[in-house]
Amino acid sequence: MIDIRQLTKRYGGNPVLRGVDFQAGRGEFVVVLGQSGAGKSTLLRCMNRLAIADGGELRIDGIDAMRCRDPRALRRKVAMIFQHHHVVPRLTALKNVLTGRLGSVSVLGSCLQLFRRQDIALAHACLARVGLAHKANERTDALSGGQMQRVGIARALAQQPAVILADEPVASLDPHTARAVLEDLRSAARELGITVVCNLHQVDYAREFGDRIVGLAHGRVVFDDRPDTLTEADIERIYAPSAEPAQPAPAPAPGAPIMLAAGLEG
Repeated sequence: MIDIRQLTKRYGGNPVLRGVDFQAGRGEFVVVLGQSGAGKSTLLRCMNRLAIADGGELRIDGIDAMRCRDPRALRRKVAMIFQHHHVVPRLTALKNVLTGRLGSVSVLGSCLQLFRRQDIALAHACLARVGLAHKANERTDALSGGQMQRVGIARALAQQPAVILADEPVASLDPHTARAVLEDLRSAARELGITVVCNLHQVDYAREFGDRIVGLAHGRVVFDDRPDTLTEADIERIYAPSAEPAQPAPAPAPGAPIMLAAGLEG
């Protein structure tokens, strides 16, 4: 499902990814561990072309992401979940989830909110999967932070992607809610065959939920194996202090992560 070989990326002359290699199969839940500045977010951004890698090979579900002429074709297969929800507060939970279907409807249909019955049924089913069926008609600004993040997961599922990329999806959540969110993602991987790549800082969550852990340090893979093989020495290597200052990832391009139509608000 995902095949990455010798992927490189620089920002302003500073190397962020230095020859990253890893593969992930269909339905696999892969946790990427690493300290801030290790290149985790940049890796995910390259995978959905929010950033363009400088070199190497990157294939997702048969698409050459490095040379794809139509990024929309790739983004239809790849859904993104961010740390800070990225939901539209004035929309109901259901309408937020329906934005995951925008890539599959016409421009006129999206502007006029003319979703097909099957799209609406799918959105309801996705909310039910994350335990929010009863919140479908509530505005998302009335929901808790954990519920907003689960709306984000439901929106990603409604896209019916081959791959879900989750960038620190539980960083701002309490432990109980964090585990519920990660369980939702793991269930999606196992039951729906969606490959999930999830960036985390927390080693205990990685061991609990990951099918595999990829440790990233200073832009290189320093560990790639099952969670039960992760040793304290491996953790020290993953979190070894960098001799170079961390390079922040650039802000997302306006409108790139979520394509919202003008007629959807209200």
